[in-house]
Amino acid sequence: MNLLVPKSLPPYISYRTFWNFLDGLKAAVPARIDRSYWGDKFSGSTGGQLIAALKYLRLIDGVGVPTLRLRQIVFAKGPQRSDLLQQLTREAYPFFIEALDPAAATYSQLEEKLKENFQITTDVGHKCIKFFIGISGDAGISLSPFITRKSKNTRTTSPAKKPRKGLTQSSDPLVNGDPSDLNMTSESGETPASPSISQLLLAKFPAFDPTWTEEVKLRWFGAFDELLQKVPTIKK
Repeated sequence: MNLLVPKSLPPYISYRTFWNFLDGLKAAVPARIDRSYWGDKFSGSTGGQLIAALKYLRLIDGVGVPTLRLRQIVFAKGPQRSDLLQQLTREAYPFFIEALDPAAATYSQLEEKLKENFQITTDVGHKCIKFFIGISGDAGISLSPFITRKSKNTRTTSPAKKPRKGLTQSSDPLVNGDPSDLNMTSESGETPASPSISQLLLAKFPAFDPTWTEEVKLRWFGAFDELLQKVPTIKK
């Protein structure tokens, strides 16, 4: 029997990025962790994943205010930090730790538990498992080799990849265009080709829908951030 689908997904940001962020808080913990704080450190996509992870793990509240647990983990050392992380991990992943025996479970069993409990794509599921493996290692939670070995051989895809040989080689409809248009803009801006390309890209981008799931919203913000970065590079 499937459980009710939670609104938020388990963390799927890179665990190294997540942990580097926590280490950076040792210098000073802000009163609120919002875009004005992390905006110069991460892209919109990564920042959105970070905030989602912090909320899911109850390290910040709904408006971004750090919790006591976050402060404890940031400043704890050695066994104390491991104990705090183990408590956090057990509370955040009951569908892995209580429903399964992590020391004997297989990678496929983790995938199945994610799909039973969340509306999640296969690729995001792989990223969730990688984060779980990372935090379990720091928390001292034993995982079976059937999980860790499989994770090393599992590839995840990026939401958007830059083409290697020009925009016309890309399969992304947001970056495809007439290659002749890309070379028509002069630095004086007299030729209107490049602005028209920008307008076309923005016109083709889907409108934001507040009824989307949290996963879809994060992907939309990430893709929009990527688009805003690509438009200036077209104007060469």
